[in-house]
Amino acid sequence: MAWDTVRLEWDDEVATLVIDRPDRLNALNPETLDAVEEAVTEARKAGARVLVVTGAGEKAFVAGADIERMREFDTAEAQAYAEQGHRIASAIESFPAPTVAAVNGYAFGGGCELAVACDLRVASERAVLGQTEIDLGIIPGWGGTQRLPALVGDETARRMIFFGERIDATDAYERGLVGEVVAHDQLRDRVAETAAELAEKPRHALHAAKEAINAGHEAPRSAALEHEARAWSGLFGTKDQREGMDAFVEKRDPEFE
Repeated sequence: MAWDTVRLEWDDEVATLVIDRPDRLNALNPETLDAVEEAVTEARKAGARVLVVTGAGEKAFVAGADIERMREFDTAEAQAYAEQGHRIASAIESFPAPTVAAVNGYAFGGGCELAVACDLRVASERAVLGQTEIDLGIIPGWGGTQRLPALVGDETARRMIFFGERIDATDAYERGLVGEVVAHDQLRDRVAETAAELAEKPRHALHAAKEAINAGHEAPRSAALEHEARAWSGLFGTKDQREGMDAFVEKRDPEFE
């Protein structure tokens, strides 16, 4: 499919979703959200082994929602917009392969929420992140009040949301919001290396690991542990399990499906 404000690029089995409105700092208007939702679905159907999410240009990952459009919403329109944002963030969170946010610049509001919905976050040294909605008279509406505390802790998340503070890449790393910070001109290559390494891992085991981790965020500990045990045992008998263990015993590199 072709979209005006989103690109879905492929490198072997790695899909990169590029939000392409650099003149508007990749702000998310309803049309762009439609395209993002369709692109995530397309990457899933095509069997991407890794999904990378990033923004076009040198300044922004996603600087948030398109405020000029959003300021005219009534309650019903705002509800529909929130529901779509939730669908997209949940689709990224539950994507059946690892997802990586390449945070190349500003990631505010909904942009920060999209990054947090990904499994991993690699940030440019120029990146600035924040849940900045409070200064617009609103709150995070695409999962930020739930995913951010799970990632950085309750106190840190409350401070970020209550004050709407913008934090640089170093602070984001220290707070656990991103897992790695690299020089701006190295971001693309570093994310490509990370994605390629993930794409070589066993697909079914990665999916099972992701589901088990996510289950721990949503279910009581006992239920999450039961899920983990079922997922672990369910991998036995798969080609990748046999290949991985055979390769270990035979002291060679595995060749996964």
